[in-house]
Amino acid sequence: MNEETLSERRQLPAFRIRGNNNEDEQLGTDDNAMPDARVRMLPYIVAATFFMEYLDTTIIATALPQMAQSFGVGPNELSLGMTAYMLTLAVFIPISGWVADRFGSRTVFSVAIAIFTLASVLCGFSQNVWEFTAARVLQGLGGAMMVPVGRMIVVRSTGKDRLMKAIATITWPAIVAPVVGPSIGGFITT
Repeated sequence: MNEETLSERRQLPAFRIRGNNNEDEQLGTDDNAMPDARVRMLPYIVAATFFMEYLDTTIIATALPQMAQSFGVGPNELSLGMTAYMLTLAVFIPISGWVADRFGSRTVFSVAIAIFTLASVLCGFSQNVWEFTAARVLQGLGGAMMVPVGRMIVVRSTGKDRLMKAIATITWPAIVAPVVGPSIGGFITT
């Protein structure tokens, strides 16, 4: 390597993410940076997933008594699904970064959205407490990988000049979803 190439490498920041085929892909360098339009859309995509996760939690919390009645059990028995979801989040959020580095952050993020969405549909089709709880565990797995990995992608691919705006865009669903979720949960169950 010549001296000029070494000095260029020192000046360009690079984030390494392990890809599916165990080759490292670099983000943040001039050569391999994501197109500007994609970088600008990323915070909105992650914000939408954050909104889905928060909305889901607040809808189910409101709808729990009505759901318990349709399952023929008490609300305390159905809260097993809520507990299972929270425990699954607590177990899998800490390893989400490792999984993203191992299998590729975009791949993990996409699969997490698919898992979360599929599990949401399965929750809707549940016929008893055990099916509901199993679907909530699957949903917790998707949720645990979805938001943290999405945030990681945004931080790694957004320039410093746009990072504050990107973070603000991601956090607005934390304010909006708990406000609209109970109303939607009540509407769905009545």
